[in-house]
Amino acid sequence: MSASPSGLHTGIDTSDAYPVHYRFSPATKGNQHLVVVFANIAAPDDYGWSNGVFDKLRANVLWIRDDFEGSNSYYLCKGMDFTLERSVVTLIANVMNSLGLTPDQCTLWGGSKGGSASLYFGLKYGFRNIVALVPQFLIGTYLQQKHPAIGRFMMGQVTEANIQVLDRAIPDLVASGANRGANIYLLSSPQDEQYPVQVEPFLPLFQGYENFNFIFSDSPYITGHTQVTRRNVPMLMGLVNFLIDGIPPRLGQVVNGRERPDTDRSAIDAFLKATSQVRDTFPAPLVHAPFPGQQVQPSVRFTGFAPGAVRVSAWERGKFLGSPDVAADGSWSWEPPKPLSPGDHLVRIFAVDASGFASPTTDVAFRVENAYAAPRF
Repeated sequence: MSASPSGLHTGIDTSDAYPVHYRFSPATKGNQHLVVVFANIAAPDDYGWSNGVFDKLRANVLWIRDDFEGSNSYYLCKGMDFTLERSVVTLIANVMNSLGLTPDQCTLWGGSKGGSASLYFGLKYGFRNIVALVPQFLIGTYLQQKHPAIGRFMMGQVTEANIQVLDRAIPDLVASGANRGANIYLLSSPQDEQYPVQVEPFLPLFQGYENFNFIFSDSPYITGHTQVTRRNVPMLMGLVNFLIDGIPPRLGQVVNGRERPDTDRSAIDAFLKATSQVRDTFPAPLVHAPFPGQQVQPSVRFTGFAPGAVRVSAWERGKFLGSPDVAADGSWSWEPPKPLSPGDHLVRIFAVDASGFASPTTDVAFRVENAYAAPRF
């Protein structure tokens, strides 16, 4: 096992028949929870949700790589030999037991192929929380149609009988009521081309589950299978943090999305314009120094004129620099409390009147010389 400076560990568990590669990040703040992440097919390096989005979770996080002898496997089998599945669950058990946790303190998480894995392992092995994002229920049929190379690895001989075994792996678990007390969160979308075949027919099987939640994401911003999870990342991050804190939400069957990108915004635009703090009739401040393109010392002094203003406000690259007062005759001057760094600068200045209205801005571009530069002759 190796560890990076960030605390992310990588290793290989060889305690069962198949070596299983993993990544592990320990919990912070003493949290007693384990999130197990299964990968989708297009996951980088065969690790799902490994783009940094889970890096700040307070839970222990175990990413499991789905790469066995160079092929994906849905974490299930090679040539219909399900000892591969046993090796995966052995890794989870070893990590869980080493942390002193139970299946009630675990969340299984995954999208697409990983969603199928989270359902299968969560139902079969009694884990408390299962998050399955756009999973495939008919694994054998899907592989035959979309990923024949993975199908050959998993089935050896791609026969109707083997396809049926994989197709029934998840539905049979649900139909039998396996792990009926689990908190299950299933995400899909009408814009997912897989939904009518791979998800919709199996929803009735979850009747009788104590906390089955189906999130139907009906959004014009979803254009296909791979977009469903991306559209829902903010909601999903809220969900995983609830589960980590031991608060499993009860959502039932809900619909989200339904954005209206073509909504008429003329009324709100008119309101914002009418109540804007910027008054076009309030003149932008004049800046006398530094003048555009001037080369100045780091301790530059700004001067100018802002009739009708009580103060001016100076900003650079979105950072507030200062707000000097304006004299009764409209003149103002200001020197930044710290010398400016050498190089090109663009300072944006606007005026503010006694009522709090702001003027349009004035931009001044100049260059600060290096204080230690050799003199010019």
